[in-house]
Amino acid sequence: MSRYIFSCSLFLSLFSVNAFTAETCEANGEVQFICGLINPEDLYQIPGTPWVIASGRVSDVDGPIYAVDIRDYSSRVIFPENASVPEHDTTTYKDCPGPNTSTFQPHGLTLRQISGDMHTLYVVGHGEREAIEVFNLDVRDDVPSLKWVGCIVAPEGTRRINSITALPNGTIGATNFDTAGGELWEWHPAAGWEEVPGSQMPGPNGLVSSAGGQWFYIGGWSDQALVRLSRGKVPIQIDTAPVGFNVDNVRWGADGNIVVAGHVTRCDGSTSCELAVARVAKVNPINLNVQQLVDYKGNDFFKLGTVAIEVDNEIWVGGIRGSLGIARFPK
Repeated sequence: MSRYIFSCSLFLSLFSVNAFTAETCEANGEVQFICGLINPEDLYQIPGTPWVIASGRVSDVDGPIYAVDIRDYSSRVIFPENASVPEHDTTTYKDCPGPNTSTFQPHGLTLRQISGDMHTLYVVGHGEREAIEVFNLDVRDDVPSLKWVGCIVAPEGTRRINSITALPNGTIGATNFDTAGGELWEWHPAAGWEEVPGSQMPGPNGLVSSAGGQWFYIGGWSDQALVRLSRGKVPIQIDTAPVGFNVDNVRWGADGNIVVAGHVTRCDGSTSCELAVARVAKVNPINLNVQQLVDYKGNDFFKLGTVAIEVDNEIWVGGIRGSLGIARFPK
């Protein structure tokens, strides 16, 4: 293929995508959209700032990290474009082989605040290696910036690390998403990876933890429930809160409840079931009471919801499988 034909083909392809986005990125009833992102699978608001971090997915091995401004709903790529030069922390991440020499597909996100304007951003990455990629996140300037500082290679034998949570003392919790039988893991800076006792379940997906690290709250994708699992307690305590949909990601809400997001993509015929592109509920972490918030059937612009966060008076939902932005629902 000549360079001219390739350039024309690329131009037409980009023109088609942009035209499709412009045509479909319009309000759908009460639902508004933030345009310009490709498959924003996970969302995490930086505390005390007007910025939301989003992990994009172009393919199974490629994707950007976005910063989204809640003031004007604009977005921009902050990795791999616009990132600072990598600086490997070989003390904390001594087992990391070095910077990722190619792009990777970012997935689950979590933050650890270091100081007022500095955070550590942990990003599950798929592609050339299965690892949690670690960045310094600096919000002192007009736009957040990222600097790669290390990685945590996934535990041997895990199928696919999905979601992560920051625990005390530099520890990270992670889910191994395997519908045939997955589990939780913890990474400790000195000891490395350890499997979490009592965490075996089909399809553990989203993950958050309590402030002191005594509890895990897990998105039970296969069980259509939020699962509460004790940490460091004997005997182990595990409880479930059925929500009626396949739970993907979970996030803490502003009121101390857990915002649970997912979808219904199949019905087995044994129970009453209605398909949904995006479902969102709140779950009380103490009594596990469930309040349904969103039931969205989707459109050509937004195909499959995966995560929900509260932003001011709205619920923002990210998605994949051809979701070209973030859906904004009124509370």
